[in-house]
Amino acid sequence: MNSKLGLLIRLALIRPRFTIGYLIVASVLLVAILAPIIAPYSPTEADSQNFLQPPSAAHLFGTDNVGMDIFSRAIYAPRIDLTIAILGTLLSSVIGSSIGAVVGFYGSGRGIRVWLSFAIMRAADVLQAFPIFVFAIALVASLGQSIQTVVLAIAFVNAPIYLRLMRSQVLSIRSMRYVEASQVNGLSDTRTIIRHVIPNAMAPVLAQLSINIGWGIVLTAALSFVGAGVRAPTPEWGSMIAMGFQNVVTGQWWPSMIPGAMLAITVFGFSLVGASIEFLVDPSKRRELLSQARERRGHAGVPMEDA
Repeated sequence: MNSKLGLLIRLALIRPRFTIGYLIVASVLLVAILAPIIAPYSPTEADSQNFLQPPSAAHLFGTDNVGMDIFSRAIYAPRIDLTIAILGTLLSSVIGSSIGAVVGFYGSGRGIRVWLSFAIMRAADVLQAFPIFVFAIALVASLGQSIQTVVLAIAFVNAPIYLRLMRSQVLSIRSMRYVEASQVNGLSDTRTIIRHVIPNAMAPVLAQLSINIGWGIVLTAALSFVGAGVRAPTPEWGSMIAMGFQNVVTGQWWPSMIPGAMLAITVFGFSLVGASIEFLVDPSKRRELLSQARERRGHAGVPMEDA
């Protein structure tokens, strides 16, 4: 535990942008949790007497074109966006990684399992050939507009990413001696995959999770923006941008620019967290990090202990 904490501290010192990413994500999560306490107004209550009010002491971020308080809606929005993005990404990682592990394990040789693995990979190629946003809209249109459908759309369009990541890892792991030893000892293929193959192939999947959560937030907002995602007046960044973007040309920038800025900052934070996780789980990048830490301490005249 101490060594992992020390590695995280070194990463924060050498790569300050990763620290910024963790602070952004932690802040967004904290705001989403405390939204009912922080919000001064109801996020769905309209006030026709105070529509399109500029930012002021009464309304910190102003009001939208129906009089709803933008600050209250903006801090409630992560509850919807993060929930959808996290659930969709986790579901896609479980489905894609499970299928990828099996496809990688049986990806060579002969027999029906090899042909099935080949067919699955070609199906993944077909799915990834379609533009993600267009494909997500088609899924929502066919399954119906709801939060559950958006979660399924995110899971479906991201699953091939995890399938390929896991397959490539398993292809290199399946010939390792500990895998062969488990099979020699009588462990079934299923138990070998679950016990030995998947745990040792999870590093790139973990690094990809945070990045895909960020893209899941973008996809959720994009679907809501075109009217295929979360419906107004539910507080969600994409629908808020859609409600306010027409007012930008007349000078009322705050209904769309503020939720747009919060969306961009949140996605940026998750991308930085994903990059930092890649450093933590990749042995070659960990060695690079420790080497840079040694150089820094050496220049400072501090004796460096072996990590």
